[in-house]
Parts: sequence; C-alpha cells; structure tokens
Amino acid sequence: MPLIYILALILVIGAVAYVVARRRASIATGAKQHSRPQYHGWWAFILATGPAILFLIVWSIGSSIYVERRIEAMLPPAADGAFASRSIELGLVQSLANGLRRLDAETLANLPQTFAELQPLLAAKGVALASDTKDYMIPIAVAANATADNARLVGAGIALLFSLAGGGFGISQVAPRARARTNVERVILWALLGSSMIAILTTIGIVLSMLFETGHFFSRVSPWNFFFGTVWDPRFAGAGAGEAEGQFGLIPLLAGTLYIALVALLVAVPVGLMSAVYMSEYASRRVRSIVKPALEVLAGIPTIVYGIFALVTLGPFLRDLSAALAGGSPFIQGQSVFTAGLVMGIMLIPVVSSLSDDIITAVPGAMRDGSLGLGATRSETIKRVILPAALPGIVGAILLTASRAIGETMIVVLAAGVAANLTLNPFEAMTTITVKIVNQLTGDLEFNTPQTLVAFALGITLFAITLVMNIVALYIVRKYREQYE
Repeated sequence: MPLIYILALILVIGAVAYVVARRRASIATGAKQHSRPQYHGWWAFILATGPAILFLIVWSIGSSIYVERRIEAMLPPAADGAFASRSIELGLVQSLANGLRRLDAETLANLPQTFAELQPLLAAKGVALASDTKDYMIPIAVAANATADNARLVGAGIALLFSLAGGGFGISQVAPRARARTNVERVILWALLGSSMIAILTTIGIVLSMLFETGHFFSRVSPWNFFFGTVWDPRFAGAGAGEAEGQFGLIPLLAGTLYIALVALLVAVPVGLMSAVYMSEYASRRVRSIVKPALEVLAGIPTIVYGIFALVTLGPFLRDLSAALAGGSPFIQGQSVFTAGLVMGIMLIPVVSSLSDDIITAVPGAMRDGSLGLGATRSETIKRVILPAALPGIVGAILLTASRAIGETMIVVLAAGVAANLTLNPFEAMTTITVKIVNQLTGDLEFNTPQTLVAFALGITLFAITLVMNIVALYIVRKYREQYE
C-alpha cells in the first residue's frame, strides 16, 4: 500500500474522531465544562494522527535500513571482481529494484533472468539503468522489493491500529472537567518548539557531517600542507602510488575567493550606497516607487543568467576592448577576476541598496530636522548626521553582502574559470573555493580518497570564513548602534 494512502486513512480516522468527540462534548450535561467542544475534538484528532504518523516515519526509516542490510547480505562475496566498491554494487541493485516496480504484474511473473533481456522491458517504461548491472542482481532486486512490500504492509497495519486506538482513547476521554484545551495547547507548544529547533539541528548536523569527513581528510593529508600550500593540483594517485598523491594547497583558492569578492564589493558598495541615499533622501515618492522595484529586479535574476551574460557578452567585450587599446594582444582575458567581480557586483547592488535604504530610513527624522534647523544643507546633513548615525548598520550590511559574494559559484565558473592561479593581476583567471567543491564532487565518486574528501575541508573552511564575517557584522552593529527614542 503506498504511503500516501496510509496517511490519507490516518487523517480520515482523525477527522472521524474529531467529529465524534466534538459532538459528544456538545451534548454533555452536568458540571461546567473545562474546555470548549472543539478542543475535545482536536485532542481526539491529535491522539488519532500524531502517534500513528510518528510511528510510520520511524518504521519507514527502519525498514529502509533493514532492506539495505538484506541486500548487502544477499550480494555474493566477490561480485565477480566487477566493482571497486560495495556501495556502487549496492546502488546498482537499488536502482534495479526501483526500476522493477515500474513493471506490471504479468511481466514480473515471467521476469527474464538476464539483464540483456530485461533491459528492453525497462527501457519501454522509461527506466534507464547502468550497463554495469549484472544478471545475479535481478533475483536480489526482486527479493528486496518483496521484503520492502512486506515491511510496508506490516507498518501500515500497525500504524492504522495506533490511529484507531488513539482516536478511541481520545473519544473516551471526553468529560465535563477533562482538560482538553490544556492538552492541545501543550501539543502546539511542543510543535512550535520543534519547528524552531529544525534550523538549529540542521545546522549542527551539517557542521558535524563536514567535520567528520574533514577529519578523515586530514588523517591522510597534512593540515599544514592544506592551509599553507600554494599549489592546487589534486591529481588522482597512479597505480601503486600512495593514495595521498596530489597537492591540496588552499592559498590559491582562498586568494581567488577573497579577490573576486573584493572586486564585487568595490562595484556594489558605492553604487548601492549612493542609490540608497538618493532613494531615502532625495527621491520623491513617485520616483522611489518606480526606481526601487526596478533596482530590486536585479535580485530576482538567477545567478546562472549573470554568468551567461559574463561569458557571452561582457567577457568577450572586455577582451576585444583591451586588444584594441593595446594595439595587439588583449591584456584582459575573457575569463578573469575583473569580469567575475564586475558581474557579481552588479548582482549585489540590490542587496547593498535595500539593506542600506532600510538602515538610513530608520534614522529618526528629528535628527534631520535639527541639522537643517541649525543651517546645514541637505548634503551636509547626510554626510555629517545621517551617514554617521547609520554607519554601524551599513558596515553590517556590507559584511553580509561580502558573505554572499564569497559563497557565489555559477558566476565564477563562467566568468572567472576554474584555473587555481595565484596572481595579483585582476585581468587574469582565478577560481574560488566553491568552484572547486563542485569540481571535486562531480560524477560518481566514493568518499574514500583525498581527492573527494578535500571538498569537505574546503566546505568547512568556507563555513568558518562566512561565520566569522557574520559574527563581526553583528558585533559591529550591536556595539556601535545608537539607541533613539
């Protein structure tokens, strides 16, 4: 039985429990009721659906792990020497099992015993499998599907029993002095608390998973060579060579990341800040209503579009322009730090403008009026009163924008290239940490070599950099922020 049908049945049982409990509470007589009838109905609904759904989630996770262990136990010991890793073999069996679910019952009853005969049947259903799939995987996949179906059927039966028992218990609890409202509010409180903890737990899980894999990487590659190396060349080891072959120097990637982000900020901060000053201090309401939405349209453009613009239009234009100015070979490459930073800066203009506009607008009007009343001009008021008052918030906005620039990927791939160079010339190609993370994790890879594990070390480094920048931004805002009435 599909999971969606089980959930639908549980919700139907919960709805019936709600109606019965509410009706029973409405016709109850005697002492004054503690809770209104709808609270009794919702308490019965929660008892009928909550435990059953929680059990269904736990059962689904456990049954998936059990089926995976069953597949591993059924695989032959050597697997004909065809696979370098057990996990690849397991993935092929699971893909085959998922494909077999697309076949009808008649085909499954007369299932071919060779993959060459089975492949056309699967292709007719739109299922494409790897050519490495072997004949011995077919009965294993069939047995895995049977085990998963049995586990799903048992889980569905137990979940429905939980739902019926919970709904019946909730209906039986209806009484004039039953504290249904207190129980419902307590459940809602715990649900809100759980929702607020999701982001925290997710962040902790991401950090811990990256730390564990980073530890595996540093057990094979020296941290000194990683953090202070100046050459990035993570070549895979040759036959008979040590598995730590290659050079994993972080410095070229870190320099490219910071360099491109710096160029982007040099473009985005002045333009964004001046546009914020204009819209908050000079623009009329009509002009502001037109200019600000038009400016923020840039924030809705996907970053891949900016990257294509840089690759197809801006990069060749700058290269041809430099060639014309130099009278020969161009001094600006088609993919360069300058091109990537310029396009990224255009993308970040609405971020700086919007944040700075909100901060400048929050400065009390009394400070403007006082400065103008003392004889200062509007420009002097902006320079000597408004901007100093808003400076902590503007600095925080700039640091947050820098964090966004450091984490950008697609623009860098298309506009700056993938060459891990170490140079001060902004007209040459460089790359960033995020680009190399994508490169190292592209394709069907196993996380058992330094060439793939280095992606986690790069990720935790990037996480630490952005975390420090965000902490500094919050510190500056809180320390130097002035409190106004």
